[in-house]
Amino acid sequence: MQLKTTGIVLHAIKYSDSASIVTIYTRHFGRVSYMVHGINKKKSICRSALFQPLSIVDLDVFHSPGKELQKIRDIKIVYPFTGIPINPIKNALALFLSEMLYRALRQTEPDESLFLFLENSIQQLDCCEKGISNFHLVCLVKMTRYLGFEPNQEDGENEYFDLINGVFLREKPLHTHFLLPAVCADFEALLRVNYSDLEYYVISRTKRIKLLEVLVEYYRLHVPDFHGLQSIAVLHSLFD
Repeated sequence: MQLKTTGIVLHAIKYSDSASIVTIYTRHFGRVSYMVHGINKKKSICRSALFQPLSIVDLDVFHSPGKELQKIRDIKIVYPFTGIPINPIKNALALFLSEMLYRALRQTEPDESLFLFLENSIQQLDCCEKGISNFHLVCLVKMTRYLGFEPNQEDGENEYFDLINGVFLREKPLHTHFLLPAVCADFEALLRVNYSDLEYYVISRTKRIKLLEVLVEYYRLHVPDFHGLQSIAVLHSLFD
């Protein structure tokens, strides 16, 4: 069946000398893998430039429900990036976030709210001028709402955060997956930050690294088959 949709490019891997498998989170079908031929040919409809991490694209596809690999009939960029390709920090964050999304978004069912959140977040990253170094932290926190494990932010004098149950506590939980008071306070502060507040949210490199470790662990505990991320090392070296 030939259909149209909008998508966000998450991952591309070479399948053969003439073909690649591209994973795209689409507005109407959820996560879909496409077999793409001639990706490195100049005259190809599906050129490699169209499949950069987090590219927002319009797709004309042949979609067969239940089929493992779908086919793209036509593709074009919806939102041309102006900041991500030329800013090394934004570029590294786009690479990291695309890897996070590739590992976290497993559902093949569409989620309109999640797609719109991601679309807006990518555009915010592209045009953001200040506070860029903490963008990924805010994005990952906000995304938990759409994935079903948003931290409980009830007011109260809490000392610990339970990573398994997603709640703040006054006393230590009976397991080892929790945040101690100092890190808990930093995490709680992060939960209150929006994209519009980024320029006012200033933290040290040490705290940034720790909060990223916390968020990756939080995702690992709540997303099935969530494995290690290769792009974290790039971020750490960039912000050093």
